[in-house]
Amino acid sequence: MKKKAGPLFYVFLAAFVFLVMFPFLWILLSSIKPLTELFGEEAFNWFTSHPTLKSYVSVFANYPFLKYLWNSTVIATITTAYTVFVAAFAAYAIARLNFKGKSIILGIVLSVSMFPQIATISPIYMFVKKFELTNSYLGLIIPYTTFALPLSIWLLVTFFRKIPFDLEEAAKIDGATPLQTYFKVILPLTVPGIFTTSILVFIAAWNEFLFALTINTAESYKTVPVGIAMFRGQYTIPWGEISAATVIVTIPLVIMVLLFQRHIVSGLTSGSVKE
Repeated sequence: MKKKAGPLFYVFLAAFVFLVMFPFLWILLSSIKPLTELFGEEAFNWFTSHPTLKSYVSVFANYPFLKYLWNSTVIATITTAYTVFVAAFAAYAIARLNFKGKSIILGIVLSVSMFPQIATISPIYMFVKKFELTNSYLGLIIPYTTFALPLSIWLLVTFFRKIPFDLEEAAKIDGATPLQTYFKVILPLTVPGIFTTSILVFIAAWNEFLFALTINTAESYKTVPVGIAMFRGQYTIPWGEISAATVIVTIPLVIMVLLFQRHIVSGLTSGSVKE
């Protein structure tokens, strides 16, 4: 472990980072190209000699992009807050309580999160349609729970299992109620796991496409992925606007990951080493 990395390691690391970042770099460079350089032979050029921000201006001037951003933010935030709150209680109960069929419940939770969306879209749409929830925020928050809640429970169970039982026994001796023990002793210790789970759920809800495309068809309730997919020009596909919108949508996620990267790493590696 103390061996220093050689030059070859850094060459492979640079190549790997370039391959991972290549799609985003290409989109970023395309977003500042003039329209004439997005087609034909000039489309394969890396850089442009006439950079412009017209595509970014057009995104907000010609499309209700701010509304798309607001819709995605509201839906992803509420989904994350509600899902993590419920999943924390469920995961704590599964990790701490002894009852029959615990492993079966975890297996069902995991299997539900693996269901393909195309297999569940019909019954979910019928449910949402029956209760007149189409073209609404709640109409997407409920379906998003179907894949976010099982994932959250599965992740949080690992963190709760790592917490020693002695802490709960000490709190009980001091006269703390079960809820006081949960909120004041146990929950603060699972902050890295909650951060990790929240960010993963938020990104999944932010990027979801199929449910948003099927359930919210009104222009005022479209989310960012659907809104970008519906960009249309008079004669051609507006690749400049699509590239600019993609960059704008990606920036909040990148900033969020950079701000909370320490919590994410701590959460993902928590429990990997036996103490």
